[in-house]
Amino acid sequence: MHSSVGTLARAMLTTGAAVGWLALASPALAAQSGQSAQGYVGEKTCLTCHEGQAKGYHGSAHARAWNPRTPAAGQGCESCHGPGQAHVDGGGDTSKIKTYKTLTPQQASETCLTCHARGERALWTGSQHDSRNMSCVTCHSVHAPKSEKAQLKTVAQTETCIQCHRTQVQKLRKSAHMPVKEGKLECSSCHNPHGTTNVKLLKVGTTVNEACTSCHAEKRGPYLFEHAAVVESCTSCHDSHGSNNERMLVAKQPFLCQRCHVTSRHPPTIYDKLTLQTSTNSNKIYGRSCLVCHQNIHGSNSPSGKAFLR
Repeated sequence: MHSSVGTLARAMLTTGAAVGWLALASPALAAQSGQSAQGYVGEKTCLTCHEGQAKGYHGSAHARAWNPRTPAAGQGCESCHGPGQAHVDGGGDTSKIKTYKTLTPQQASETCLTCHARGERALWTGSQHDSRNMSCVTCHSVHAPKSEKAQLKTVAQTETCIQCHRTQVQKLRKSAHMPVKEGKLECSSCHNPHGTTNVKLLKVGTTVNEACTSCHAEKRGPYLFEHAAVVESCTSCHDSHGSNNERMLVAKQPFLCQRCHVTSRHPPTIYDKLTLQTSTNSNKIYGRSCLVCHQNIHGSNSPSGKAFLR
């Protein structure tokens, strides 16, 4: 008697577990089998008309069915485009399904953010790019990406950024520049295009200086004697994207220093061509110019380093 009751109980538990698993898996099973569930028709039905859209999608991370967060593990195409039953019944009427060409930028991004709302993309809402009516599909493509990384619409990340940031990208082609075109860096090495809490969408720190010193740690300080221009911002003297002057300086030496130090310690003479020809101060114009003597220009910890001398 007790044996038969136990057998029946185990059978009920096993059946219940199976039913529970089927209930959890039913959306995925319905999508894979093409059966309609709450207006869903399944991916196979979508591909009867949109076969060309499958190439980019099936070759991307979105098609990894083993990951429960991907569209392939859920409703397939309809995970992003919504239930397709009305679209099919309407003979392909695009007004009866979610198409990203007709959505507002905010509506398009809302769909992507249902999955991509963590990590570097956590601050997208209200960011500089979001507030300028850009959306995820402005730069990324699910079905026809040209880059292997991040599914961008362009082959290289720089090609995406140059569409809006032409001035900054053109500076990268100057003689002294960030090593982006050499492949050692890319725009996202310093910037997070999806949003940050600091200036200029910088990835590190809260100021320009903190971003720069994350790589140039030897310039960080603090120093016993600090150079005011350095404390204010690295971009006081350097153009962060590129320049035709050595070390990406915003102006040539000694004219860069004379923007502030035109009357300090040395004769208040503009070091121009005339000075080079007629004055003993001509040695301050060529070579490293002011830096011949003032080598510790970012700051000094020497007791005699008030003038940042070597």
